[in-house]
Amino acid sequence: MSKVSISTCGLRICGSSAATEEGDTAWTRRCTFCNVSKSNGFDVVWEDDHFVAFRDHNPAAEHHFLVIPKEHVGTVKTLTKSDVDMVQRLVKIGHTLLSDHNVPENQRRLGFHIPPFSSVPHLHLHAQGLPYRSLFRKMKYAVATGRKARDKGFSWFVEAEQEIRILGKGQTAYSFGS
Repeated sequence: MSKVSISTCGLRICGSSAATEEGDTAWTRRCTFCNVSKSNGFDVVWEDDHFVAFRDHNPAAEHHFLVIPKEHVGTVKTLTKSDVDMVQRLVKIGHTLLSDHNVPENQRRLGFHIPPFSSVPHLHLHAQGLPYRSLFRKMKYAVATGRKARDKGFSWFVEAEQEIRILGKGQTAYSFGS
């Protein structure tokens, strides 16, 4: 199962059982996003002590940033109600980046892919300035709203505000609805 600990900034560090045996540094060597820096080839556009944002290497829209916690946090499926503040901080950073690039609020999409449809098992918020570059790209980030008591419908992408509502209820986003 996952190793879970609390860092000084309150982020959950989630790794494999191998990370428990080998230590956190072994896990971070294997995780692409645990080593984000300009020197490692990332186009870093924003950074503080706990979070970093960079341009997506294969952007779906003209402005497409990934915002991540610096410490390893698993995917959106590993989040709990206690992670709402962290997700809200990721969203705030995403909106700041999009505002800095003059993207109107009604042309923004912020959210997470849900495993197994995420390419890197490190929590990353997609902050995008629409429109998408192609129909295929648009489909990759499809959002489905739920019906009745559900906040999310059938899709492999959850908008950040959907995720915050889902976590606030003590639930987890799944690709088949929450």
